[in-house]
Amino acid sequence: MTATETTEHQRRIVVGVDGSPASLGALEWAVRQASLTGAVVEAVTAWHFPAAVGGYPIIDQTDWAANAQAIQDLAVKEALGDEATSLVRRIAQGHPVRVLLAAAAEAELLVVGSRGHGGFTGMLLGSVSEHVVAHSPCAVVVIRTPVPAGDARDLSGSHS
Repeated sequence: MTATETTEHQRRIVVGVDGSPASLGALEWAVRQASLTGAVVEAVTAWHFPAAVGGYPIIDQTDWAANAQAIQDLAVKEALGDEATSLVRRIAQGHPVRVLLAAAAEAELLVVGSRGHGGFTGMLLGSVSEHVVAHSPCAVVVIRTPVPAGDARDLSGSHS
């Protein structure tokens, strides 16, 4: 088996990796869970070609797939260091929700990070984590970005 293949009946944990702090936490959590359950972790990074920005078509020489691969490489190295060797990795073109839901087919668990875009920003952007929770074919774990100590949103009760 290569680093990009899984067997048909192997236990799988799919994790969305976009380079954000929350996705690094999700990747770390998924690897710890896999070590407890014997599952294989499949790190998935989605990318799509932005057709237009501000009404103007984008015409450039950017290799969007290579950029997604670089983001995933850096995220895996930062989150896992030497533990990254046991990881199955996938880069896929498409909207993150669609890509993650397709990857989660027949997985036992889908793990995603949440950037915490609530309120108006969340309504405008939508939430990948909300969509996958609502539509996933398997159980979903959402890892939130840790709130820095002393932040007004810190509900832990410890204030310095």
